[in-house]
Amino acid sequence: MLDDIESMKKLDKSNMLKVLEEFPDQIIKTVGIVENSDLPNLYKIDDIIISGMGASAISGDIIQTLFRDKFEIPIYVNRYYDLPKWANKNTLLISQSYSGNTEETLSAFKHAYQKHCKIISISSGGKLEEYCLKRQIPLIKIPSGYQPRSAIAYNLFSTLLILKKVGLLQKDIDSMIDESIDITKELNNKIKKEVPKENNIAKKIAEQINNTIPQIYGWDIYMPIARRWSTQFNENAKMISKYDEVPECNHNDIVGWSVDSEISKKFSCIIFRDESIESVYIKTRLKFMKKLYDDMASNSIEIHVRGKKRLSKMLYSMYLGDYISIYLAFLRKVDPTPVVAIEELKNVLSKI
Repeated sequence: MLDDIESMKKLDKSNMLKVLEEFPDQIIKTVGIVENSDLPNLYKIDDIIISGMGASAISGDIIQTLFRDKFEIPIYVNRYYDLPKWANKNTLLISQSYSGNTEETLSAFKHAYQKHCKIISISSGGKLEEYCLKRQIPLIKIPSGYQPRSAIAYNLFSTLLILKKVGLLQKDIDSMIDESIDITKELNNKIKKEVPKENNIAKKIAEQINNTIPQIYGWDIYMPIARRWSTQFNENAKMISKYDEVPECNHNDIVGWSVDSEISKKFSCIIFRDESIESVYIKTRLKFMKKLYDDMASNSIEIHVRGKKRLSKMLYSMYLGDYISIYLAFLRKVDPTPVVAIEELKNVLSKI
C-alpha cells in the first residue's frame, strides 16, 4: 500500500501529504512574514503566556521546553478559556489561533485585554484578526487554507521570531532556524512518498504499529514531541493514541505494564533516544522501559533522533511523527484530513 502512490493520492483528497512536504518552506516563509511585520519593542515584561489549542498550543509547548533552562522570564502555555490570576500589565500574551475562531483562545484574549496584558496575535484571519484590528493590537497574519495542525511551522516560528523581534530573546537564533530547515529538508528527502518502504523509516514504523494502540514516551525536550505524535495519530490516522512523560511515568505507568500481557499486547510503545543529552539516570530508565515493553507490548520502538541543536532535534522527531501519522492513515484506508468528531463538537457548542 505505502509504495502505491496512486492509491495514496486517492485517499489523500485534500493533499495533506503534499502540504507536509512543504514544512521546511513554511519555516522560510515565516521568517519573511515576521521580519516584515511591525512589532513594538517591549519593556518590563515579567512573564509570557502562549495561548492556544491543538497545534497552536503544542508550538507553545515546544517554545516553553526549548527555553526552560535558558530563559529568565517564565513561559506558560494556556489551554483555558481564561487566564491565571497573576496575568497583568507586565504579561505578554501571544494569542494563537490558526483559524482565528478558536473559542477558548478568543475568550482568553478578552481576559488578557481586560487585564491590560501586552498582546500579540498570530492567525490567518477570523475573529481574532477582527479583535486585533478593533483594538489596534499587533497581528502576525499567516497564510490561510491549511488544516491548523498542518500549519504548525507558521505558529511555532512566528512565536520564536516574535520573542526575538520585541527584544525578549537575546540569543542568536538564526543558526537554530537554518539547521531546522536543513534537517527537515534532509529528512523529507528520505521519507517522502516516492521513497520505497525498504528505505523509508516512516513507512516501516507505520506498518509496525498499524493495528495497535501507540503509546509514546517523551522526556526533556521530547515531551512536547510525544504529545504531537499522539495528537497527529488521533487526527490524521483516526486512531486512539496516548503519551506519557519520563521520569514521571516510572512512578506509576510501568506498574500497569508489568502484569496483564493480554491487554498490553494491543499496544506499541515508542521511546525517543538521544544519547547526546541522556543523563545516566534517564539512560537507565529508558533501557529498563525498553526491556519491559519488549516483554509485554506488541512492539517496542526506539526513535534515534538526529540533529545538533535542540530545536532541530525536536523538529526532526516531530516531522518524522507527522509523516508516520499520514502513512498510518493510508494503511487504515482513511483520508488524513477530515476531523468529523471535532466538527460535530463545534456544532454542538455553537448552539449553547
